[in-house]
Amino acid sequence: MILNLRVDHKIANIDAMENIAKEMDQLFLELQEKYSIVEYVEISTCNRKEYYIHNDNIDASDSLLSHENKSIIIDYGDNVIKHLFRMTSGLESMIVGEDQILGQVSDAKQKAFKERHCGKILDSIFTKAIHVGRVVRNKTNINKGSISIGSAAVDLAEKHLGNLENKSVLVIGAGKMGKLVAKALAEKNLNAIFVANRTYYVAVELANDLNGHAVLFSELGKYVQTADLIISATGAPHYILNKERLEKTDGDFKDLLMIDIANPRDICQDVCELGVKLFNIDDLREIADENTKLRKKEFAEAENIIDEEFTLLKESFKLIGVEDIIANLRVSMEKIRERETKKAIAKLSDVDANAKIVDNLTNSIVNKIFFDISKKIKQAAHENDEELIRAIEFMFEE
Repeated sequence: MILNLRVDHKIANIDAMENIAKEMDQLFLELQEKYSIVEYVEISTCNRKEYYIHNDNIDASDSLLSHENKSIIIDYGDNVIKHLFRMTSGLESMIVGEDQILGQVSDAKQKAFKERHCGKILDSIFTKAIHVGRVVRNKTNINKGSISIGSAAVDLAEKHLGNLENKSVLVIGAGKMGKLVAKALAEKNLNAIFVANRTYYVAVELANDLNGHAVLFSELGKYVQTADLIISATGAPHYILNKERLEKTDGDFKDLLMIDIANPRDICQDVCELGVKLFNIDDLREIADENTKLRKKEFAEAENIIDEEFTLLKESFKLIGVEDIIANLRVSMEKIRERETKKAIAKLSDVDANAKIVDNLTNSIVNKIFFDISKKIKQAAHENDEELIRAIEFMFEE
């Protein structure tokens, strides 16, 4: 069974998503303990949390999967694969057509592979999904002139601050999302841009690319009080900024705009008590909706590509199902060949001269027989002839 547990921006705001993600982690742990799940891929981004699971022992009627929190979506089988294809194609993103999801899915697969919990089935599904995402982008205009969460945050800032020219901006977090923010800011004629990151040399690298200045985390308060705009996008599991930390500085924060695009959030809501204007991922929805309208006409073509690639994957799954049978059949036939070859060689007077001839002869015979048999097995798989496949499997059991 292929199983998907998820929560995303479509069904939950950032506050709810943080809490639901914790419940989903607990649900996954309970399933893992009960069914000994060893094959899974976890995806976690700023606006989604998902688990993809392959386990043939899971019972779809299990009470664990009748979860009382309806904000956790639970999908099975073909629906899971099509959802993943839509996601890598950018159709499920808040910013439709954004390219970052491809890298995030690829990273999640590589992490699962490295940690040895991505098996043959999920590897095939995720490899195909990444391929589908690339094909959709190459054959449609779904990502033409596309914006990212990072650039949408900058657009939001301009809506409230006007032109960013001569403004002082602090970017907290120099990871992938921070780089997207920085890329969008690089086009603005800023007075100054400062980059803070927990690992200082990473902040230095990004700051150098922007002709900006790297900031030590320990000195964050100094730069917070001089900034006009702060955009935060770290992977920290806790708040980076809150009212208490701001109060330790001498700043006046009535004109300060903060945009938090992290999940979990970097900035506590209580900073608003000091006059800070605070926005988060939920506030990007208006910009996201405008972007979706511009790309709506590309959806049908993208969906056609997804359907075609899904059919190809299903066909390949039929062959995966008989690969082990074919491999076992080959081993069985090879054992027979080796045994009979030894018997024949033992009866020959000039063993050394004839052994190689006999070995080549028997090998050729097996290859020719095996080719026809494996061809028939693959044909049976394509035609869903499970009765024939089971019969072949039974005949060559040892």
